[in-house]
Amino acid sequence: MVVKMDSFSFFMDYENIRGYADNLYTNDNEKCLEAIIRVKNSVIGSNKQKGSVIAQGIVPRLMRLLAGEPEISTAIRLEAAVTLGSLAHGSEFHVSALADAQLVPLLMSVIEESNENTEDKDHRALVAACLRCLRSLAQSGFYPRIDEPPRLLLNLAASEQPTGNRACVAAILAAACVETTEQDALCEANAGPILANLLVDAPESLLPPALECIAAFSKDHNQAAQSLVNVGCVELLANLVQRSKPPHIQLGAARCLAHLHRAGAIAANDPRIVYRALPCLARLCHREQPSEIRAEAADALAYLAEVDTDLQKTASISYHLISELKDLLSEAVIEGRQAAFKAFAALGANDEGIRKKIIETDNLMPRLVLNLGSHNESVRLAAVRCLHSLSRSVQQLRTTFNDFCVWQPLMALLTSSPPPCTELLTVASSTLCNLLLEFSPAKEPILELGAVKLLCELTESPEAALRLNGVWALMNMAFQAEQRVKSQILNAMGTDRIFRLLGDSDARVLMKTLGLLRNLLSTRSHIDAIMSVHALQVMQGIVLVLEGPHGPTVKEQALCVLGNIADGDRAKEHIMSNEDVLKKLIHYMMHSDSRLQAAAIFCIGNLARHEEAGAIERQQRLRAFGVLNRLQQLSNTQDMSLFVKVQAAIAEFKEP
Repeated sequence: MVVKMDSFSFFMDYENIRGYADNLYTNDNEKCLEAIIRVKNSVIGSNKQKGSVIAQGIVPRLMRLLAGEPEISTAIRLEAAVTLGSLAHGSEFHVSALADAQLVPLLMSVIEESNENTEDKDHRALVAACLRCLRSLAQSGFYPRIDEPPRLLLNLAASEQPTGNRACVAAILAAACVETTEQDALCEANAGPILANLLVDAPESLLPPALECIAAFSKDHNQAAQSLVNVGCVELLANLVQRSKPPHIQLGAARCLAHLHRAGAIAANDPRIVYRALPCLARLCHREQPSEIRAEAADALAYLAEVDTDLQKTASISYHLISELKDLLSEAVIEGRQAAFKAFAALGANDEGIRKKIIETDNLMPRLVLNLGSHNESVRLAAVRCLHSLSRSVQQLRTTFNDFCVWQPLMALLTSSPPPCTELLTVASSTLCNLLLEFSPAKEPILELGAVKLLCELTESPEAALRLNGVWALMNMAFQAEQRVKSQILNAMGTDRIFRLLGDSDARVLMKTLGLLRNLLSTRSHIDAIMSVHALQVMQGIVLVLEGPHGPTVKEQALCVLGNIADGDRAKEHIMSNEDVLKKLIHYMMHSDSRLQAAAIFCIGNLARHEEAGAIERQQRLRAFGVLNRLQQLSNTQDMSLFVKVQAAIAEFKEP
């Protein structure tokens, strides 16, 4: 029944439009103009009529009229542009249909052609209509490519165009700045001075798109940001964050200053950041402001303060910010909750006192736990980021986090089906790393929830960040763990996978894998048990690292693993019977890097320990390799830390 009604409605729409749409194809300019005006009036404000016009194939005719067929008047071209602009205000489907018909390049062509006739009022109106249509398309994700110098749009922004046209150009460029390549192209075209000039004596209607454009142009792009700073844009922006300006203007200007700072063009201690941008954003988070302004201000503040401890401290005591952000969590607006969690994450990133203040904020933890299970992925991600930031607190891991059992919703999120996106999975697994630290009471409950299987699966991810988090969390789990936990890790992971991770292209993954091995190979009985089963792969993996093109930090960890193996009662024989490994230890004893020397000597000392069974035979073999002679040579070192280790190792050798 519904299908029949839809078909009938479409038929009626078709009949209603067909009576005058046929005249779009006539050579009579008056009839054509009248027809196009009727089409325009029919689609204004009606997505249903827009869809009908598109379905009837009228768009190609409108585009031909806009292109200016012979004998087509400028008035018809103008009405065609306005009608297409109305269609561009429709649904995603409508906009996609226009983009697929190649409307964007046609609009650019008409703008360029008509802009050459600036003395003609109709041509000026046509340029304005085309720019408005292009703006609608750009803001829906279909924008002119600017991977080549965007000469035309920048010329329009720089010229004596009407305010509306310049506002359109700014909005189009803002929407187009989605990748570094677009920012590079604008830099190459020297866009900085042109965009900064949009703020000079600008009417209020031009400021929002101009500020949006400057923010998009400079975000995470040092060259773009520096080009704006060099032409005095910072002072223009600083003047716009004053209380006398409308809140949306203050917000736009403060966001631009935040982007210039984060791009490295303004220092964190610059007065225009500390005394203008930051207080402005904190003030705009106040509950007296509209929800949309508060959400955007909190988001911008999170970005501004994310990496600088001093800005975090200043923000946390500005305008009762923490309580205002908590109030934002109670609103139904999704963007507000997301921004508040992001701001809390930024504020608590480095300072224990701020974390404590955030966590002790009334009713915050229940809201945080609740939003870990939000149906909105952006809110979930922001909540997990907040939890990750707060999980850096040793005290809170032992108290508040334990009280609220935060690992339960976190593990539920990590094991959900379908799996979360890569970004969410990365932040959540990073949080899990902190919850698995040795002093955290969450360790055993997380183990019971199947964390080992989950983390082992992460180590096989194609994403280096997920492999890193998987190994890192397992390393924390294995630290001072019972043998049953270590066995569970080894059984789930297998030494084959550990061996593959020791050859990982990401040095961070390699380092944490070595850390995992060190933690697994601790406690003598554990060392002997593990090496009795997995010695071949473990020794091959260590040799692989020592022979690889790695820096001293990585090789030091590999030598420390050997030192742990040498601490085992039976496991040390896997080193003593391996001539290649013994030669490598001797090589690193005499290395120019004292860290490698110390790690190798630590291992030698464990092998030579005189009070253990078989010590005489091991010492004789080490003497035969010249180990004692080299230790005696090293006793002349000026490095006191190394000297102590050398003397301790020499003391283990007993005279035959």
